[in-house]
Amino acid sequence: MGGIMVLLLLVIILLVNLGHGDANMTMRCRENEGEALLAFKKGLIMDEDNQVIFSSWGTEAAKQDCCRWKGVPCDNQTGHVVQLDLGDDFLQGTMISPKLIELKHLRYLDLKGIFFNGSTVPDFIGSLTNLTHLDLSWCYFGGKFPIQVGNLTNLQYLDLSANRFYKVENLNWLTRLSSLTYLDLSFANLRNAFDWPEAVNKLPTLTNLTLLDCSLPSPPVRSTLSSINSSKSLSSIALPMNHLSTSSIFLWMSNYNTSLVDLDLSFGNLTGSIPDVFGNMSSLAHVDLSFNYLEGAEPHSFTRLCSLQSLMLDGNNLSGQFSKFVQILPTCAQNSLERLRLSENQLAGSLPNLTNFLSLKELYIRYNQLSGRIPESIGQMSKLEFIDLGMNALEGEIVDSHFSLLSKLRRLDLSSNSLVLNFHSNWSPPFQLDYISLGSCKMGPYFPKWLQSQNGYSYLNISNAGIVDILPSWFWGTTHNVTFISLSHNQIGEMLKTLTVDFANYPEVHLSSNGIEGPIPATLSQASYLDLSNNNFSGSISFLCASAAMGLTFLNISNNNLSGELPECLTHLDNLVMLDLSYNALSGKIHMTIGSLFGIETLKLRSNEFVGELPLSLKNCTSLMVLDLADNQLSGSIPKWLGASLQKLVILMLSSNHFNGSLPSQLCDLIHIQILDISVNSISGGIPNCLKNFTALAQKGNENLTVEHSYMRNTDQHSSEGTDYDDDAIFIWKGSMRVFRNTLGLVRSIDFSSNRLTGEIPSEISHLVGLVSLNLSRNQLTGQITPDIGKLESLDSLDLSRNHIDGRIPTSLSRIYRLGVLDLSHNNLIGKIPTGTQLQSFDPSVYAGNQLCGPPLQNLCDGVEIVPDQVSNEEDKDDQLIRYGFYISMGLGFFVGFWGVCGSLIFIREWRYTYFKFLNYVTVMLIKRKLTDA
Repeated sequence: MGGIMVLLLLVIILLVNLGHGDANMTMRCRENEGEALLAFKKGLIMDEDNQVIFSSWGTEAAKQDCCRWKGVPCDNQTGHVVQLDLGDDFLQGTMISPKLIELKHLRYLDLKGIFFNGSTVPDFIGSLTNLTHLDLSWCYFGGKFPIQVGNLTNLQYLDLSANRFYKVENLNWLTRLSSLTYLDLSFANLRNAFDWPEAVNKLPTLTNLTLLDCSLPSPPVRSTLSSINSSKSLSSIALPMNHLSTSSIFLWMSNYNTSLVDLDLSFGNLTGSIPDVFGNMSSLAHVDLSFNYLEGAEPHSFTRLCSLQSLMLDGNNLSGQFSKFVQILPTCAQNSLERLRLSENQLAGSLPNLTNFLSLKELYIRYNQLSGRIPESIGQMSKLEFIDLGMNALEGEIVDSHFSLLSKLRRLDLSSNSLVLNFHSNWSPPFQLDYISLGSCKMGPYFPKWLQSQNGYSYLNISNAGIVDILPSWFWGTTHNVTFISLSHNQIGEMLKTLTVDFANYPEVHLSSNGIEGPIPATLSQASYLDLSNNNFSGSISFLCASAAMGLTFLNISNNNLSGELPECLTHLDNLVMLDLSYNALSGKIHMTIGSLFGIETLKLRSNEFVGELPLSLKNCTSLMVLDLADNQLSGSIPKWLGASLQKLVILMLSSNHFNGSLPSQLCDLIHIQILDISVNSISGGIPNCLKNFTALAQKGNENLTVEHSYMRNTDQHSSEGTDYDDDAIFIWKGSMRVFRNTLGLVRSIDFSSNRLTGEIPSEISHLVGLVSLNLSRNQLTGQITPDIGKLESLDSLDLSRNHIDGRIPTSLSRIYRLGVLDLSHNNLIGKIPTGTQLQSFDPSVYAGNQLCGPPLQNLCDGVEIVPDQVSNEEDKDDQLIRYGFYISMGLGFFVGFWGVCGSLIFIREWRYTYFKFLNYVTVMLIKRKLTDA
């Protein structure tokens, strides 16, 4: 008996050990599947970083088991590869190997972000029928849209967003994916897929739908109503950046009243008022209708959204009192609402007490018409993290109690209001801010001491703050994480005297208009974006020769007292996009190394003392859009290569120099030119006839208010980001020097005044229908004003004074209704000033020095005016009257002659008989003569 017990015990121990052995056993992957994965790897481009990612993949004995490879889990029971997850690893590929079809048990495939550069998705993708998760987003695939994914009937998750597929004609393939819960086709061209709402309706388990920037057509009426088997599960709909009909899209969404939680229709070109349909969407928590054209006030449809957490209506045309808008927010959501964004609307009135919304974390009401004071009660909203009330008309004092409980505050923007920050000198804020924008808030005259407690901010703007003080020594020690800093428009004149800061940590620095004196410290050249304009800096600009300056992308040191020549060390500034040295005392020739600035888009050297000809190397700067060399002592002819090589130019300013010679016809190659100023030089010869080639000037209107440049700016020593700046330009406008920035894109001007130009004004100038200003004054131009001058309907200013232009003023000129400035004085014009609302409204001085008559001049025209043939004008009103008189006389003559003869024959019988006898006689005589001749 004892032996049997021992035997049983041994068997039990053996079985237990065998069980433990099975638990620790790991199945090795199938050989064919490992080979398929290695073939897939060959379709990728390997660099050092990729080698690290695939360090566990290989054919060596220690690496043969693909189930141990990174991103390749296997089934513990069968050893089959069930997942391939290489998403977000920043890989590059040429193609997906067809051997991947060997992974027949694959359930999860994520290749997100692998850059395939236009290669097509292979057809066999539709054969991986066990897939439940497929993510090929941001792969930049091209070619035909892979409709074969419609065969993957087990799919629950499908993301094909951010590729370059051809246009999708329909979504019939989508309806077979009945298990789908997540769908993202963003950036696919669905312009012709009119069936998209019906296809979505037939996905019974779909919860998340994202179709960003797909050119979606508006849902047809038949698709807006619920269908049989229509999905009722959709909880998230994101259709931003499409062109949808306001009525039909909201009617379609009403199918999902009970399920919808997240809704994003931003940038959708929606118009009209906010519809009532929202009142029935009781489960809505997040609503984003920002940047549309919605209008009206007090959208009552939100009052029943008791689950509301986020309401974003930025960038619309909402109006009315902000306090009334707050009143229609759902009372039942006071404990849930966390985000309220209403920036860039037309909301007015004061800021009410918002303490009922104790859960509010974000409050954005920037760029509205709010006025009055900011209530101190805002300091009781302890969960607030972001406050942005900038660009309004708020006023009054901001004191310590406005922030008493705001310990979580991270973003504060009160800029561009009329606020006064009046804190106790020993005030210690309860918060640590990331973003501080207090531009134009008065906080001087002393530098704000409370900033000493803020050690982690990345953005600081305290410009135009009324500070008249020495920059404290502790300041630069608080700015370790700053990517943007602006102290402009104060009087902190000694901020740089003992500067030992490493500005490589300060990508964007604005120190303009502070009265700073002395040489520019070399350490400033480490910044990426540097604005030192409107100060009293002196000395040379040799700080640009520091090796650290190679990171500079934007440099403005205009309006200072800098002198000397341009340094020869510009060759290492190949990242420079904008350089403004205007209004200094720089001299000498423009050095040839200026041509090393290959990426330069804006170059301004206005109002210095540069001499000599334009350097030939400048033709290498083919990215130039703005070139301003006005008000120097440059000489020589305007080179032909200027138009041939710098064809991206939008603004060219060469005025007030000593240029001579003629205008090269190659200037007409500047098809993008909008402002061309060559005034006050010694240019001779004629105006080229090819002006109509100025394509930008030959088009009416301009959608862009500004002249904007986009470029990459360093954010620190290891990374960069896309950014932009708006250019400005200075030129004479309507007789006075003006600076344009916010409306520069609307200005389209040609100024050839004060030169020695001869010949006629080419008639082709009438093709430039977008011209807003034309100044050809103070030349030696002859001939007549083209009769088609009236085609320039956009003209606001026309100056042809002090030339030798003759003939009459064309009648068409009176049809330019926008004309606000006109000067035709001191020419050889004759005759009557055409009658019209415009031309009679100008001061008589604009017609002085001619032989003109009629209003607004006192000398009236004679009743009958004899005009020499050589100066007659076909469009002149007097000529038209003469023609009318001629036609009337001829008509009367015909009437009298016709009825004098024919009327007698009709009414006097004897005359009629005699007349017909005479015709008989003539006819007989003609017949006899013809027979005789024969």
